[in-house]
Amino acid sequence: MTTTYLAAAIEIAREAGAILREESKHPAQIAYKREVDLVTQADKRSEQLIVDRLTKYFPLHAIAAEEGLGRESNSEFRWHVDPLDGTTNFAHGYPCFCVSIALALRKTGAKNGSAMGDTLLCAVIYDPNRDELFAAAPGEGATLNGAKIQVSRNSTLATSLLCTGFPVHERHASPNIHYYSDFTMRSHGVRRDGSAALDLANVACGRFDGFWEFGLKKWDTAAGVLLVEEAGGQVSDFDGRPYELGGPVILATNALVHEEMRAVANEIAVLFPGPTQPR
Repeated sequence: MTTTYLAAAIEIAREAGAILREESKHPAQIAYKREVDLVTQADKRSEQLIVDRLTKYFPLHAIAAEEGLGRESNSEFRWHVDPLDGTTNFAHGYPCFCVSIALALRKTGAKNGSAMGDTLLCAVIYDPNRDELFAAAPGEGATLNGAKIQVSRNSTLATSLLCTGFPVHERHASPNIHYYSDFTMRSHGVRRDGSAALDLANVACGRFDGFWEFGLKKWDTAAGVLLVEEAGGQVSDFDGRPYELGGPVILATNALVHEEMRAVANEIAVLFPGPTQPR
């Protein structure tokens, strides 16, 4: 059945990606959810298609989607959908955005739909600009356009290329500028491309060696987490505990630099406490 879920997600992600390609040829129709938090016509069209298709194929499943078009259900199955991850990039014509779709099996007793301990059953991230489709299912590895991918083999932070992101609202409340500065000085560099899903996909295929970010939503990370793990990487919080979807901080690496990055992150946290863990 996992194959069926994955095949459906791949089909739907490609259809949604076609919408994003089409919309990117025209001036973005922009609205604001908050002062600087954009939503475009492309977000809405992509999400509507994804929700319609998932509802058609899996009418009993719950769907959590960023723009609010999802559906609630008592089902143990919940789709996590980001119809356009990288909306600000899209609105400015910067070609770094994607569709992200993942399915999670919620364990009995999970509170309020929490993903604590849930099992990710399939993951798809589609970059319509490069026509790159990342996919993963438990125990089956991760792929890029059908070919197996693996995380990088860099074993030191000093030789690593990292990535991170910053919130579009309440930026003053985020401690990440301090982590960005410190990790930049200790590595080959830190990229900030504006799409957490693509950042995680690029960790999975070895382009980046590590990624961290604060305050991401479940739909931002669900697909990418499974991709990284199935490609041989490691995902946790800064304390080394298993990452929970929607948790305050995520650290995803090639596993070889995980402990070194975690140690550095905890050094910084002492000086600049943030929403990482209680202290």
